[in-house]
Amino acid sequence: MGRRAENSVIAGIGVFADAFSFIVERRELLLGKTWEHLLLSCGAVGVALALAVPLGVWLGHLHRGSLIAINAANLGRALPSLAVIAIGFGFLGFGFVNVLVALVILAVPPILTNAYVAVDEVDPDAVEAARGMGMTSLQVLRRVELPLALPLLFVGIRSAAVYVVASATIAAVAGGGGLGEILFNQASYRTEGLVGAAIVVSALAVAADAAFGGLQWALTPRGLRAKAPAFAPDLVTRATGAGTAGAR
Repeated sequence: MGRRAENSVIAGIGVFADAFSFIVERRELLLGKTWEHLLLSCGAVGVALALAVPLGVWLGHLHRGSLIAINAANLGRALPSLAVIAIGFGFLGFGFVNVLVALVILAVPPILTNAYVAVDEVDPDAVEAARGMGMTSLQVLRRVELPLALPLLFVGIRSAAVYVVASATIAAVAGGGGLGEILFNQASYRTEGLVGAAIVVSALAVAADAAFGGLQWALTPRGLRAKAPAFAPDLVTRATGAGTAGAR
């Protein structure tokens, strides 16, 4: 039994060694596929931010529409990305845009939910104090609610970015390019290519989380720069409780 385990460990080390050799030897291929992967991921996250952040922040500011945020998040989580791509073949065809739409649907739920909850749960006393100082509703949102909501808001953004980078490999099944073309073509690139591409995807996901973490630190007021977790908690349950108790 011990001998078999030792052989498995040696074999695993050999696979990773071959994978790193593949990364070095096929770096031009990997750089090209990584660029395609980044274009797709950045496009999906950018569109999701443009859609989900304003809607979630505004609903949270109004303390209304919790069911909209909850149901949109639940719907997005329930739709498998491959199913969205398959449906999209009939409308968007085969390629980049189809996969982009599927990844946007994947990214919107955590951003929308966190944006809503982050603003909705800002300390009411801070908001009332700002209003007592004569601030308008827009000033309260910009100068009080948004700064206080940034840490939790960025947790959702960082989660969405990691999900998108990791899931963008499905672009290979729809002609969208990216590192998935290596992962789904083991016959050509063999095990070392598959593991090498997986290592690169993992590194990109970690880099995306770190990049948004740095942006979060830069934008968050000094007094609120507490370390946030890399992945978002399940805020849908919390929001559901608030919404069903009385959607405001």
